[in-house]
Amino acid sequence: MTTTEVRVIERDLETALGGLTPTQMKVLEGVNSGLLNKQIAFDLGIAEATVKAHMTALMRKLNVHNRTQAAIAAQALVHGLRSAGR
Repeated sequence: MTTTEVRVIERDLETALGGLTPTQMKVLEGVNSGLLNKQIAFDLGIAEATVKAHMTALMRKLNVHNRTQAAIAAQALVHGLRSAGR
């Protein structure tokens, strides 16, 4: 993968993450921390079904197919932003 392709992917991820609601970001943080939907729901004070709905929406926005890919996408963006700040 070329540097240009990586930049395009990072820009797309950044745009997608910018389109997430605050609650979707919190759900993604929980997934990134390895929490189960039930644990995320408890932490946020919402129903587990609501967490599932947020997961469906954020996976669609991030153009990924499962929670592992969503967490990897979030980590890739955070790592990319940290590297750019050096």
